[in-house]
Amino acid sequence: MAGYSYQLICDDVPNAVVLTDFGPRVIEVVKVLRRRAGLSLWQGRSLLDRLPATVLEDVSQEMAAAMVRELVEVGAKAEVRQLA
Repeated sequence: MAGYSYQLICDDVPNAVVLTDFGPRVIEVVKVLRRRAGLSLWQGRSLLDRLPATVLEDVSQEMAAAMVRELVEVGAKAEVRQLA
């Protein structure tokens, strides 16, 4: 079939969760980071000193959106960014 080109399109491109502001409830944000990203308390707290910071990488849209929702619920600002 000369003259045709095909391109695969992935339904779920990899995403990242970027924390941009931890807000007033630092301890609650660190708890979310520990529970969702598997960070230790020390790692979570030190991450807050380097914002904006990627807290999850190469995850599905659903997982990224769920973590952003949790972070926003405790007063932080976060966003989903596509890695593709």
